[in-house]
Amino acid sequence: MNFNPKNKSSNIILLIASFVIVSLILWNTNSFFKKFKEEERLKMEIWATAQSEFQQSSEDSDLGNLHLKVFQNNRSTPMILVNKDGSTKTNNMDSEEELGSSEIQKLIKKYSKENVPIAIEQQGEHLATLYYGNSEVLNKLKYYPIALLLIIFLFGAVIFFFFKTNKASEQNRLWAGMAKETAHQIGTPLSSLLGWNELLKMENINPEITKEIEKDIDRLQTITERFSKIGSLPKLDEHDVVKETRDAYDYLNARSSKLINFSFRSQIESRPVLLNRALYHWTIENLVKNGIDAMKGKGDITVEILSNGKNVLIQVADTGQGIPKRDFQAIFEPGVTSKKRGWGLGLSLVKRIIEEYHRGKIKVLSSSEKGTVMQISLLGCRSKNLD
Repeated sequence: MNFNPKNKSSNIILLIASFVIVSLILWNTNSFFKKFKEEERLKMEIWATAQSEFQQSSEDSDLGNLHLKVFQNNRSTPMILVNKDGSTKTNNMDSEEELGSSEIQKLIKKYSKENVPIAIEQQGEHLATLYYGNSEVLNKLKYYPIALLLIIFLFGAVIFFFFKTNKASEQNRLWAGMAKETAHQIGTPLSSLLGWNELLKMENINPEITKEIEKDIDRLQTITERFSKIGSLPKLDEHDVVKETRDAYDYLNARSSKLINFSFRSQIESRPVLLNRALYHWTIENLVKNGIDAMKGKGDITVEILSNGKNVLIQVADTGQGIPKRDFQAIFEPGVTSKKRGWGLGLSLVKRIIEEYHRGKIKVLSSSEKGTVMQISLLGCRSKNLD
């Protein structure tokens, strides 16, 4: 991995800027909360003063109306007035009868913690004590920083996943480009090999030798074709899935160890399916090779084709050590492998070829200590025009 100091500096600056912005928002919110709380305190002191002077000014209608207006204008702050005789009166909340004495005592303790009670006096005589809580607006404002931080976190998560996805997309394009370039580079020596093989034929060499060389050249051409299709949408044509599966099977059977017992079964003679031959053969080869690796080079490989209504089922079974059920989905993810030198790309490519290109399904049908069965499901065609 290359170290880029410019990118690192930009990330540090962005991180510091984000921290400063969040800190300023929280500081500003906290200042606003304190200011709002002071305003409520001032309102309650005015209310307490009006309550204290109300009795003196009851005969003065104008002043009495002023006090009444002060009382009526405060509709948001819950309060409990405890008179010197112990009686209580509630405002902006349920009545004393609805709350009950025990609930009122709980609220008094709660309000005492939220705000300092206000003593109401008249000419040095204690008349009552006012307990008040935070208004609904103030309570909502108290949780505003948490909601703000949550929004910032979600926004940051969206940006992170966007850049992560974009980076993964760039890496996929890079790998696709490298695969296509590899296919292009293989083309030159392949042409030379074809020419040299023709010269060998002219030298009256054993035909079996040149025939085997041709098979290997065809194999290299198939590999080149596969790599050239990575990253692009392949063309699908109608092919007999039974024939194509058998061709891939026969190729592996002829080139595998004699310790592997191959068997092929099919419930149907032929069935047209939209396939890309090169990629489909690659899929079968990957599944068979994975089975051979799971058996450590010794065991039974069975390829079976079944009909399931409109779908064709291709099953590849081995007698390997099996796959834990918890890993049934994970084995199709890139980089997941049980091999010491494996890249973990085989089954992820198989999944992409079958599900994205051929619109089929692939899954682990069953697995135990006696072996594993992988199943491919492809939609059959009605047409019988096969290549």
